[in-house]
Amino acid sequence: MAVDARRVLLAGTAAFGLAFLVLLPFWNWLGEHQHRVWLWTALAGTVLGLLALPLVRKHRDEGRLG
Repeated sequence: MAVDARRVLLAGTAAFGLAFLVLLPFWNWLGEHQHRVWLWTALAGTVLGLLALPLVRKHRDEGRLG
């Protein structure tokens, strides 16, 4: 089964970005209940997804992704 890795990466990055934006207004509540790790996880997922975009493009251009 052929999968468009770029589309999957963009969907995951968008989901993490949306999660970060949804959690951001709850900064104080997350801190009071020691759940701020969820905010940082969403931010890390967004940043790592954005950093992976050039790598996926490179692999696609070299023919490694089909």
